[in-house]
Amino acid sequence: MKVLVTGAAGFIGYHLSEQLIAQGYQVVGLDNLNDYYDVNLKFGRLAQLGIAEHQIDYNVKISSSKHGAQFSFIQLNLEDNQAIDHLFAAEKFDLVCNLAAQAGVRYSLEKPFQYVDSNVTGFLSILEGCRNHGVKKLLYASSSSVYGLNEKIPFSVTDTVDNPISLYAATKKANELMAHTYSHLFGIQTVGLRFFTVYGPWGRPDMAMFLFTDAILNDRPIQVFNEGNLSRDFTYIDDIVGGMLTIVNTFKKDAVQKPYSLYNIGNSKPVKLLDFIEAIEKTTGKQAIKEMLPMQPGDVERTWADVDGLINDFDYTPSTSVEKGVEEFVAWYKNFYITN
Repeated sequence: MKVLVTGAAGFIGYHLSEQLIAQGYQVVGLDNLNDYYDVNLKFGRLAQLGIAEHQIDYNVKISSSKHGAQFSFIQLNLEDNQAIDHLFAAEKFDLVCNLAAQAGVRYSLEKPFQYVDSNVTGFLSILEGCRNHGVKKLLYASSSSVYGLNEKIPFSVTDTVDNPISLYAATKKANELMAHTYSHLFGIQTVGLRFFTVYGPWGRPDMAMFLFTDAILNDRPIQVFNEGNLSRDFTYIDDIVGGMLTIVNTFKKDAVQKPYSLYNIGNSKPVKLLDFIEAIEKTTGKQAIKEMLPMQPGDVERTWADVDGLINDFDYTPSTSVEKGVEEFVAWYKNFYITN
């Protein structure tokens, strides 16, 4: 199968690309390489895939020096619908994994148009590419942020999600509705995954895991919002990618039963923020300097995934402990930022 992975230079997209290649899939990676966070980290991920920074040019397809024709990369904006249409026409994908999006809850307060361009218009480009070029299988990223102010825990995909509290969350809810429409009208099988606080090696610098580790190792204070009274369903990257691979392999066998489906993918074991910080302190051997702050706009107090759907339909359960995940991240951080 030939698979398009959008957001291939991103955190999850990079890891998924690596594992798809390892399982013998032919992968075309796409990313716009924007500067929302340090582009050097994105170039570092691409280098692992055999794509050198100096080779990259907009809308020019590059083959991997490490994987040959099994992996190629193209820099594109999703909202460039004409270029996306040409890509679909040329490549004849069997499956699309859409992970590209403008991420970050707080940043959506500052750059709202960027979110709609990338997450709504860009997702429409992908849906239209699938519709017009016979791609009948689409796996895409949603987010636990769609649950907004939901008081019921754990969060279930059967819960009403009509109360988003950030524009980012609203764009992800829009993606789910758009996918449903295209499934119904054009027979595209879509699976949406609501990710819960993903962390691990090569993680984003704007996420808690990275921010806390970076600050603690460099003797800077960490910002602890809502006075530390937050809990998150921290989910290790290998568990996220393992779930996605299970779904991709099920797609390959034409064994996905539903035309449209949504699943939570999380560790299903919420961790208090202060306990998460303590795990980083233990691994680094250093104490955090905590700056206690009030709740931030767009944030929620707790997340907790009900993953029964994933277990029932795909026999898959995330299982990595926070302690192990934190150790893996800190080891990667030290190697990438200190050893290098």
